[in-house]
Amino acid sequence: MPYIALEVVQEAKRMDLLTYLKNYEPYELVHFSGNTYTTKTHDSLKISNGKWMWWSRGIGGRSAVDYLIKVRGYTFMEAVQTIAGQAAVTPPVSLPAEKTTEKKLLLPKPNRYQTQAVSYLNRRGIDTDIIRFCLQSGIVYESENYHNAVFVGMDKGGKPRYAALRGIGTDFIGDANGSDKNYSFSIPAEGNSKVVHLFESAIDLLSYATLRKMDGHDWRAEHLLSLAGVYQPAKEIGRSKVPAALTRFLKDYPEVGEVELHLDNDRAGRMAAEAIMTVLPKQYRTRDKPPPKGKDCNDFLCIRVGIRITERAKKNSGRSHER
Repeated sequence: MPYIALEVVQEAKRMDLLTYLKNYEPYELVHFSGNTYTTKTHDSLKISNGKWMWWSRGIGGRSAVDYLIKVRGYTFMEAVQTIAGQAAVTPPVSLPAEKTTEKKLLLPKPNRYQTQAVSYLNRRGIDTDIIRFCLQSGIVYESENYHNAVFVGMDKGGKPRYAALRGIGTDFIGDANGSDKNYSFSIPAEGNSKVVHLFESAIDLLSYATLRKMDGHDWRAEHLLSLAGVYQPAKEIGRSKVPAALTRFLKDYPEVGEVELHLDNDRAGRMAAEAIMTVLPKQYRTRDKPPPKGKDCNDFLCIRVGIRITERAKKNSGRSHER
């Protein structure tokens, strides 16, 4: 086995994926929107804010080493040697920090009719009354171009600040330009509530609301908040940060004293739940309540209402390969 000096290994592990691709494989890098990038080979792999996530495979990381190992199939030594070899020929240029100037949210133009969005949500088992509430509130709609389902995150004053885009009948996942993930998709309680329920996605949030309504509860009685995707904790759980959307929500609703986590049943979801419960200030009571069956809240809802397979699973089962 070749010897590599410890300082070389440490330097390689510090290089993030965006820096690596911009310096050494610019042909592989594709600008997606805002400060988010994807790759030419894997269009479901997104790079943003110093992290990367391969959505179709459910794996992610921070460094270029992580990427070469998990995506390219390199061994640890091969990954380090690749990065060290490239850097020896051309030292990497550090990327300037993104300016924190507020961006204007560019919401997709709504379609005249919301037929496809309603049908999509119905196929995922979402209650008709809840769909109607979302459409009338302007927090869910169908876009004119591409007919994506758009899930809008508002600030406390009702101003749109974030929008998640989900393909209807496709595997497209993205955020609208100018989205601020401090304000992800949420449905605050109708009155005062000391509890906020936390989900990975808007669909899981709406699924939980449907389940509450099915069980005879007032689904607007407590706060519902999504995290706009998979939350990536630090390697050392104790060094993780509270998700930005949750931090903002707790600031806007200081009466909240309890956080219930309904994150996914996969490894990423379980790690995320553990991290949030660890780093959340002790003034908050936390309860880990993943769905009792299925991977996520939507899977569990589909099981409850007799939908044998989720829309996403149907779509994936027909693919010859994943990108």
